[in-house]
This record gives sequence, C-alpha cells and structure tokens, in this order.
Amino acid sequence: MMLRKVKANQKRTSMTFPTNERVSIQLSDTGVAHVRLTRPEKMNALDPQMFVAIIEAAAALEISKGVRAVVISGDGPSFCAGLDTSTFGAEPDPDKPSLLERTHGDSNTFQQVATAWRKLPVPVIAAIHGVCFGGGMQIASGADIRVTAPDARMAIMELKWGLVPDMGGYQLWRGLVRDDVLRELVYTNRPFSGEESQVLGLSTYISDDPLAKAIEIAETIADRNPYAIRAAKRLSNAMYDQTGEEMLMRESVEQEAIMRTPNQIEAVMAGMTKRKANFEDVA
Repeated sequence: MMLRKVKANQKRTSMTFPTNERVSIQLSDTGVAHVRLTRPEKMNALDPQMFVAIIEAAAALEISKGVRAVVISGDGPSFCAGLDTSTFGAEPDPDKPSLLERTHGDSNTFQQVATAWRKLPVPVIAAIHGVCFGGGMQIASGADIRVTAPDARMAIMELKWGLVPDMGGYQLWRGLVRDDVLRELVYTNRPFSGEESQVLGLSTYISDDPLAKAIEIAETIADRNPYAIRAAKRLSNAMYDQTGEEMLMRESVEQEAIMRTPNQIEAVMAGMTKRKANFEDVA
C-alpha cells in the first residue's frame, strides 16, 4: 500500500498515513485528523480492502505525534452501509484467520475495524449521515462521540442475514444502550432514524450538518491539554471493567502524573490570562 506524507505545523513532526481507494486522512494544523471512508459508489460498504484500509489508518494515527482528536465520516450519500453483500457468495479463503484468532490484541480482524477507534489514545468523533447499518453501526459505536443527521437511516442489521453482531458491538454498546432496548434492536434488526438514535442512546448529538458539528467538537478537544485528554480517555475506557476501588486509584494515578507538569501549568495560565494555550504534544 502506498504512503503519503501529511505535513503539520512547525510544532509537529511529519506524519505518515496510508492512502488508498478506501480511506483517506487529512490532518489540520490544530491536530484534528479527519478520516474519510472513500467508497461512495457503494455507500462505503465494507469489503476486504476496506477492512484492511480502516485498520491501517487507525494504526497510523495511534503512533503519530501531534494527533489530538479524530473525526471519522463517510464520503458520498452515506456513512457506511455495513458489509458488502456482494461478498456473501465468495468462496471461503482457506488462508483467512479463524474468527477465534485474536489478530489485534483483544480483537479479531473484523472486530478491530470498530474497536480500533475506542483503543486510539485520543478522542474519536463519528459524523453519521445517510445509511449506517450493521458493521457501519459498530464502527460508529467505536467512537467516543457520535453526531448524527436527523434523517439518517440506522440499524443493527446482522440478524437480517442470519448472523449476530460480531464486530465489537456488544462490548462498545455497554453504557450506551439500555439492555432491553439493545435486545430489541438486535433481535428485530428494525431500522430507526438518526433522530430516534439519540433517544435510544446511540447518538450524542443530532445535527443537520453532522460533519461540521463533529469537527467543532474535535477542535474544542484539540485545544485542551493533550496529556489530560488522553488520561481522561483511558479512565473512560476502564470504567466498565474495574471495581469502584480500582477506579478511585486509577483516577489518583492519572491525576498525580498530570499535576504540575508544563502542560497543566500552561492550561492554568492560559485560562487565567484568557489566551489560547500553547501545549506540548505527546511524543
């Protein structure tokens, strides 16, 4: 896969991202990376090449200095229509790993497409419009925050094809959707609107321009102490796997590491003098 260099401002190093026919990344001077699914003629449906491209994009962002927030969106009329149904009749690939094989830490390859965004050290905001079905729903659920167009069409679609959600959805939906509501959405695979998705717990904001709102949120995050933002994401990710006692200690450990550091002092000084902070990026 070819690579291209994305130049940042003088405070950041050059960053290398995968470029291909499925995913593109643009980095702003403020440290907001915009990841776009670029298969609009297929409503960004997930074929094998798309799986590879999404995982490589997330991996590149994870190791790149200067990335402070990520926005993920889809080109064309939709965010992501889920699995490309034209691949359903393909002959099984004997070299493809078993779903039971953990190819990416705690995830298999298909799960990593969605869980990679939750694993990124910086916040991720998904901008959802048009169709968001099946695997697309699970990718969006991997984001920290979801901004959805009111007329978006959404569904947890897998039962329509006689399958269960298996791209990390069950892990990612914890804390988002009430248990009985999630069961109904999975069992019936009924479609729902973007507007209803907020009531159900699957969207954070409803906006007529979800991409603009997502970028606005990302820019706000990028203007915060990047060390504290990453610590806050680590704490958020740990909440559902730790006891209350363990979380109290984790809070203290994270805070102890941040207090009185140059970035924390800069946040205080910038706030007191009402100026824009000048933070050092995470190496």
